Amino acid sequence: MFRTALRNVLAHKARLLMTVLAVMLGVAFVSGTLVFTSTISDAFRTSSQRSFDHVDVAVRPSSPDGPPGTPAKDPRLDGKALDTVSRLPGTASVTGIVTGFTGIGDKDGKLIGSGGSRGSNYFPGKDGKDARYPLKQGTAPTGADQFALDAGTAAKGGYHVGDTVRISADGTVRQQKLTGIFTTDDGRVAAGGSLALFDTRTAQKLLGLSGGYSEIDVEATAGTSQAALQQAIGKALPKDSATTATGKELADAEAKMIDRDMQGMKTALLAFAAVALFVGIFLIANTFTMLVAQRTKELALLRAVGASRRQVTRSVLIEAFFVGAIAGVSGLVAGIGIAAVLREVLNGFVAKFPEGPLVVSPSTAVAALGIGIIITVLAAWLPARRGAKVPPVAAMNSVHAVATTKSLLVRNILGALVAAIGTASVVVATSVYEGDDTSKIMLGGGGMLLLVGVFILTPLLSRPLIALATPVLRAFGISGLLARQNALRNPRRTATTASALMIGLTLITGMTVIAGSTQKGIDKMAVDALKADYTVSMQGGTQLPTTAEKTVRDVPGVTAFTPLRASVATIGTGSAARQPTEVTGVDGAQFGSLVRLDISEGSLGTLRGDRVLVDEDTATQKGWRAGSRLPVTFEDGKTATLTVSGVYKGNDMLNGVFLDNRTLAPHQKDISDKQLLVKMAGGATDAHKDDLVEALGKNPAVTVADKKDVSNAIASMFTLLLNMLYGLLAMAVIVAVLGVINTLAMSVFERSQEIGMLRAIGLDRRGIKRMVRLESLVISLFGGVLGVGLGVFMGWAVGQLIGAHLPTYELVLPWARMGLFLGLAALVGVLAALWPAFRAARLNMLAAIKAE
Repeated sequence: MFRTALRNVLAHKARLLMTVLAVMLGVAFVSGTLVFTSTISDAFRTSSQRSFDHVDVAVRPSSPDGPPGTPAKDPRLDGKALDTVSRLPGTASVTGIVTGFTGIGDKDGKLIGSGGSRGSNYFPGKDGKDARYPLKQGTAPTGADQFALDAGTAAKGGYHVGDTVRISADGTVRQQKLTGIFTTDDGRVAAGGSLALFDTRTAQKLLGLSGGYSEIDVEATAGTSQAALQQAIGKALPKDSATTATGKELADAEAKMIDRDMQGMKTALLAFAAVALFVGIFLIANTFTMLVAQRTKELALLRAVGASRRQVTRSVLIEAFFVGAIAGVSGLVAGIGIAAVLREVLNGFVAKFPEGPLVVSPSTAVAALGIGIIITVLAAWLPARRGAKVPPVAAMNSVHAVATTKSLLVRNILGALVAAIGTASVVVATSVYEGDDTSKIMLGGGGMLLLVGVFILTPLLSRPLIALATPVLRAFGISGLLARQNALRNPRRTATTASALMIGLTLITGMTVIAGSTQKGIDKMAVDALKADYTVSMQGGTQLPTTAEKTVRDVPGVTAFTPLRASVATIGTGSAARQPTEVTGVDGAQFGSLVRLDISEGSLGTLRGDRVLVDEDTATQKGWRAGSRLPVTFEDGKTATLTVSGVYKGNDMLNGVFLDNRTLAPHQKDISDKQLLVKMAGGATDAHKDDLVEALGKNPAVTVADKKDVSNAIASMFTLLLNMLYGLLAMAVIVAVLGVINTLAMSVFERSQEIGMLRAIGLDRRGIKRMVRLESLVISLFGGVLGVGLGVFMGWAVGQLIGAHLPTYELVLPWARMGLFLGLAALVGVLAALWPAFRAARLNMLAAIKAE
């Protein structure tokens, strides 16, 4: 039986090619995902570890964030700490590090650096060089107007040594002379960020650490362990002013963080690989069902000469094993190629990854081979078992072929039950629960059951849906009617073929509905929440320069204006007071004219004195209501009593506790604005925007955004994600295309005699081609209609959960996109039929009539 199975594989290479391709694509996606994530993780880990090569112990200031009412700690390590550490036995070298936000503008004034913009200091050693930053060109910065720039950012901006560059280090725009260009192993720079270096004194002044350091890195002498040096430093410095960590601890923590960050991407990619494999299972099962059906007499002869059912089943499974092994090996090779391409594509459009070799671990190779074999053998098991059950005499007389009415009835009942349970689970998840974990689990499980239920029901659904195409098919004459009959002749095969395409389009349509609806909700949120024409904020979440408020206030045309200032206080009594609450100071007199809050209790009115506004979530969590009197302890330790004047429905743009700046400012040590809201006469115009940008000195780190800009900034990540999903789901559609080609090719082979008879009675080659093409078109559109319908339903269901967190969410049906998807399904049908139609038309009619 082993030799028989091997002979069948070698004798019928062409008919198994499509199955090998389908399995190979699924395996390639899995192995490509594993290779890609391992490669990126290893590259980041290696880059990160290199940055700790000269760090045996890192000293950092203790957290400056204490509870409101306690004296704030200075978030710096002073020069005394640096001197103390440098004199300790076992210390070979000490590096004082200064770091903070620094934006680099390109020649058009726009910010460079998608992975974060930072500034630091060049800290030369005894040889006058800083080993962390080897200079590629020029010299190190030595004056207040000089700086050095990493090579990647310099290339992006087109800068050369000697150029004058616009930067934003202390919030204001500065003109700095570029004296040097350096290379670095810093992972954040490798990820697309920018790094500017100043001399230490300039860095301390610009980055708000006058005379101090953000971190002190210490290298040990030969023979001194990291643990011993850490212990010595811990004893030498006050415990309440500094914390220490060894270089190994920092590298391990960084590696764990990288693995954690990569886990989300890995899970998402593997989920789509699972979809491709799931679709491939239908193709494999369909292929082996047809192969077993074609070889029924051969299998019956084996039974007649003494082979048992188990041996016949085993022979088919051995055949599947060889197919799976070939697909697994080829899938691994293709997966390595996919990983290389994926890295290059994402490297340009999504993020900048550090350089490094492709990493193919033994576990990836084992997984690829194992998945290929297991998936193929499992998919072939049912057809093999079914073929082995056919009695030899019945098989030889071909009385076994037609599925019984009873088997289809059982299938339809089972499918209806599974689909009903899935639908009920989805409906309950969207109506009873409100976006919690239980509802997500119910929705995911229900969606999977619904998909499986519809798949089981596809033979039943194929008749009425394909019947709808009858008027159109009649226009093609006898070829159209024959195509309809062929599509309905074997409903199980039609259903299995269409289901592969259905699953891919279900996911694509569902994602499109969700993305479009979310975009609409975000647009509506921006419009509903803001009356202001513009928001002004800093890149990197840093505070605006202290001069920004006065500058914007004095711009001609500004009719209303408020800064938003962040602070922390403990508010309320009991357990509520133990949790610090973020409060935002605003211009109480103008706040109401700049925002549009949905007040559920009390009123907005004019914020003044002790009056505050609270969002619903905070009010519910802490048990507050309109009129509640709340004791408060501000960040300077002083106390007061606040009155809740109104409770509003918060959103991603406006939430938390709002009070008047005149009430908050006396309690703040450092007054700075995180955002400005601006309303201008005549509304938002390009001229007004240019006026604001010009007034702010064309600061590359400052963003002036109108409502559309705000919406686009939030929604851009959805657009990017959707485009990535389209590319990933295209793999499932490719597998589905192979399924249609495979089914039609097998169908032509089975109907050789019938096609010969049609040719003999007058149907020409053009008519044969048209018949096969129309059959493929009908099957593909059947899968397309089911996929688009299910996708809309699942998009609606997921949207109900999103709506629990995004009140402005609004279902949007992308009619144009759905039409495009149906057009794609039709195109799949036309392309998939090219080779089978050509093969059918080239059959010799006399040879076909004599074929068995």
